[in-house]
Amino acid sequence: MNLMQLHSWIQNAMDYGVPQETILYLLLLPFVVTLVAIFRQVFGIKAFGIYTPTLITFSFLVVGVKYGIAIFFAVIAAGIFARLLLKRFRLLYLPRIAITLTLISFAILALLAFGGSVQRTGFAAMSIAPIIIMIALVEKVVAAQIESGTRHAILVSLQTLAISLVIYFLMDFPGFQELLMASPWIVLLTILINIAAGKWTGLRLNEYWRFRDLLK
Repeated sequence: MNLMQLHSWIQNAMDYGVPQETILYLLLLPFVVTLVAIFRQVFGIKAFGIYTPTLITFSFLVVGVKYGIAIFFAVIAAGIFARLLLKRFRLLYLPRIAITLTLISFAILALLAFGGSVQRTGFAAMSIAPIIIMIALVEKVVAAQIESGTRHAILVSLQTLAISLVIYFLMDFPGFQELLMASPWIVLLTILINIAAGKWTGLRLNEYWRFRDLLK
């Protein structure tokens, strides 16, 4: 299949009823995960793997960045609070996570109710899928708390949010989306970019700051 056939194939998919938004998100996915990898491998910014910031980015694309950030902070705050609250009970991991998710669901319900009370209709109309995606990230936060402490978990959460926000604004740019739909073959460039990033052997950019005294 040549590059022109790729565009024709995507056009045929839309003619057969595949939503344009679905095709757009599938074309955006390679760029999103590539940028997450570059942030880690080249810039040295930590996140909860590649899967979590990718899902958060797409959640922002679906619900909007304003409501997405509100849900993100509500989930993180409730998750950290629940972890500290349940620590004294010495529960096994899965039951503890189940209770944590239960408490988070109440926190999200309270946030949605508050949004409705102040006439924020965007909260009331929010799809359940992005909310569930956000809630699912709490297991990563709890695991980071157990392994490295609350401060580390908060720091990585904020870095994950920062990566997701940067990628969101890049992916939400209308000109880029139009270019991607008109020339879907540019997705193939992400393979070359990842090959280059995968062979990166130099210091990460944040390490130049960490080791600045030694480098001098």
